This record gives sequence, C-alpha cells and structure tokens, in this order.
Amino acid sequence: MAAGKRTANRYYSGPPSDHFDGTLFFNPDGKPPGRFADLLKWQLSGGRSKWPAAFPSPFPEAKPEQRIEGTALRLTMVGHASLLIQTAGSNMLTDPVWSERASPFAFVGPKRVNAPGIAFADLPPIDLVLLSHNHYDHLDLATLRRLKQSHDPLLVTPLGNDAIIGGAVPGMRLSAHDWGDRIEFGDSAAIHVEPVHHWSARGGRDRRMALWAGFVIETAAGKVYFAGDTGFHGGTNYRLMSKKHGGFRLAILPIGAYEPRWFMAPQHQNPEEAVQGMRLCNAAHAAGCHWGTFQLTDEPIEEPAQKLNEALAAEGVSRERFRAMRPGEVWDVPSA
Repeated sequence: MAAGKRTANRYYSGPPSDHFDGTLFFNPDGKPPGRFADLLKWQLSGGRSKWPAAFPSPFPEAKPEQRIEGTALRLTMVGHASLLIQTAGSNMLTDPVWSERASPFAFVGPKRVNAPGIAFADLPPIDLVLLSHNHYDHLDLATLRRLKQSHDPLLVTPLGNDAIIGGAVPGMRLSAHDWGDRIEFGDSAAIHVEPVHHWSARGGRDRRMALWAGFVIETAAGKVYFAGDTGFHGGTNYRLMSKKHGGFRLAILPIGAYEPRWFMAPQHQNPEEAVQGMRLCNAAHAAGCHWGTFQLTDEPIEEPAQKLNEALAAEGVSRERFRAMRPGEVWDVPSA
C-alpha cells in the first residue's frame, strides 16, 4: 500500500494512479525502501566485504564505430549500469556515469575501481539517453552536462526526474513519462517506459518523489529490454514484459549490489533471480550489469559473475547467452 502523505512533492504533481498516491510513487503490491533504522543496522553489521582499490577490466578501452546500421546489434559496456547500445543507425546510452564517484560529493562516496570502458572523447554521436531513476549511481549530473555540451541527445526518463535534470543541465532535451508510455524515436524506432520494483531519492527528504522505470527499445533489429535497477518482486514485472512484448533479442539485467538479502532483496535482484528474469521475460540473450565498478553493498567484487555462472549451469543455460559484462567488452548480439 502507498505510504501516507508527508510533504509536498518537489518534482512532480499529477493525478493519483495505481503507483502514485498523489504525493509519492510506490510499487504496486510491493515493498517500500527500508527504514533508517534498518539502514543503520546494516551499516553496523560488519558484513561488508573488502574490495580491491583497483579491479581493472580484462578488456581494453573500446573505440566504437560511428554507427551500426540495419539489424545488427552491438552492446559495449562502460561500467555499472552505463552501456552503449548501437543498432539501426542509432546510438543510445543507459544511465551514463563517467564520474569518479557515485555520490553527491567529489571527495567521498562509492569510487569506481575501473576506468570507463569507453573514453568519453571516443563516444560516437549519442542520439538518446535512457535514464532509469535518480540514484547517484544512475543519474550523474556532471556526465549529463558533458553529454549536453558534446552531443545534445534526447533524454528519456520517468516522471519527476526531468525537474532534477532541467534545473541542473540547462537546455537539455528532456522527455519525461509514466509507466506504459510509448515514445516514437527516429523514423522506425520506439521506446516503451515500463515498471520495475525499486525506489528513488537524491537525499533524505525526497524519497519516492520521482518515478523509477525500465525501458524497452523497439527497432527493426528486435526488442531490447533495459531493466534499470530492480528487485525481483516474484517475477511480476518480467511476466508482464513477456506478455506485453512477446520476447526480447536482448535483456540488460542487474546482477549486483544484492547483499544482505534481508535489506536489499526488494530493490536489487541477485544473479539467480536475474537468470529467472531472463527466462520469464523470454529473452534470447542477456547482459549482466550493475556490478564490479562501484561498491554499494556487502558481496565480494567477483561474486556476482561467479553466482551468475552457477545459476546458468543449474538452469541449463549457456554462458554465451548471459554474460556478466566488464568495462570495454563489446558484444555483437546474435539475432533472437
């Protein structure tokens, strides 16, 4: 159920819906984010694994081609949830973060342990940015300013996030949408904004004032599902994606930042759940993201990839169908 009203929403005003109570957004039949007391209990538990100061990728920095035409589909990992999708002549970035820290501060907060898989100067012309929600490891205003200045892309995001970005990145072309919206892009492409189980906040007093979402990219090359950041939620949203879209050539799914489960399960799925999600949404291939760049939670740095391979083996799914992507890795995704 939706939480009671607290303060006026500083980002969005609109009529109530099945996921907006008139003030705050919520997950239908889902769970809200943990309480401050739960956060404190976790932070004081002593269960945090020690990550190395550097975790370099085995792949060199990628230098993408300017365009990938036709029905070819090329995916290049930048790091965390930032990926370059090239298909049908369009270049798209998901949740772009080139900053050193996923934090409101330049001197403290989660620091990246590997360089971006594409140097910013080597990016091809960026046409579209898909921004899933406003947590700092996904919405990086410094990167958005650079993209505005160098590429002037269209940015598609869920409701409310446009207020944050518009005030900080003057002139950015913004398109804000609710779950279920469809946006025409170019001559023959479309973007669908879809529900995921998560939450939002930039600070301590704006929880759930902006919406969170995943995206489906629909082109002649097939459909690509970017789940953004999500808890498994019993597979509800994956089943919805299969029912609505039929299936996917590629699903980009989070596999990291999941421990401890008692605290993280509602907002971050683990690798086993990601494999279930791949199957439930009927994806021919999947790319694992949201791991190995910023330490956000307790699990060891290499565990998500290891657990993913164990889950794939248990389900009889080839590792070539679901890759835990590393920065600089380039994948020419086969047709579905």
